[in-house]
Amino acid sequence: MRRKRMTAQGKMFPIEGPEGRQIEIPVSVVRKADPYPPFGDDTGLRRYYEQEGYVVVRGLLPGDMCDAAREAFSAEVKPYPGFIYRQALANPEKHVFTGHGYMLNSILNIQDLPMSRFGKFREKGLKLLTHPRLQTLVAAILGEPGKLVQSMYFEGNPITWPHQDTYYLDAAEIGRMTAVWVALEDIHPGAGRFFIYPGSHKIDMARNRQEFDIAFHHDRYKSLVLDVIREHKLECRAPALNKGDALFWSSKTIHGSLQTTHPEHSRSSLTAHFIPTSMEFLQWQTRIKPLHLKDINGVMVHCPKDQNRWHNRLIMALETSFPKTFQTAKKLVIKALLR
Repeated sequence: MRRKRMTAQGKMFPIEGPEGRQIEIPVSVVRKADPYPPFGDDTGLRRYYEQEGYVVVRGLLPGDMCDAAREAFSAEVKPYPGFIYRQALANPEKHVFTGHGYMLNSILNIQDLPMSRFGKFREKGLKLLTHPRLQTLVAAILGEPGKLVQSMYFEGNPITWPHQDTYYLDAAEIGRMTAVWVALEDIHPGAGRFFIYPGSHKIDMARNRQEFDIAFHHDRYKSLVLDVIREHKLECRAPALNKGDALFWSSKTIHGSLQTTHPEHSRSSLTAHFIPTSMEFLQWQTRIKPLHLKDINGVMVHCPKDQNRWHNRLIMALETSFPKTFQTAKKLVIKALLR
């Protein structure tokens, strides 16, 4: 039986951390113990971000807008029986549900969803990610406005291992991409909390394509991250996040999601990755990837597989009709591009 412990930070929740050892995380937000500068203190927020590799902004987005996005998801997306592009491998999949009925395979790039079928969800989600308050923070962190290059929507918890985003995507100047995780509900400590390793963005790890190739040797990369955590005795934090709170982190900061110990709770949330407007988009720390940008609510948004365009719908039809053939061809293309 898990026993909560009371500290200056409030009640603490015991849980197994990413390295397999027991850690404690806060059950709820305790304002008087909160170390994060308030919204409006751009200098303080950026200073904290640069020092720790992340920062939490309380009440950044309106709760009613968070509710509207969740309601649109429940009405339009959750009952849909067809294919949607997913986070893990960027492949089209049908919903996978937990035993408690939560969507487990998170949606990749809500900006690519067809407006004819998911119009309200797409609109409500993008209104949050392009919200002026959020964009103010993006500009403060990056030193200029940002371009949104990737987004995701979560309901259940897929459990994400410790990693740095930079190995997968980043700005052309490595480390300049920032990302944000927006809580659309109060996140229970056993629902799969977002975790972070403060200061890990300052550690120079092996570069992709130099010591190994992450695209084809993923297990070696996972082991590398755990070795770095242990060698530098890094602390795992999983801040309590309420509806409308946002956590920003650097592309070089090690992060992920903890295990689910209370599967009856969802962890509805949105994420987005931004690079400076003046910079190009880097994939695998190796190649510049062209962007397909749209102006959405005054923010430039990358729409790589926009299902509102017929040729992208055709590609998805081929992917879902001939999945093995398509995946084999995809691997050959990636291998050729990374040579």
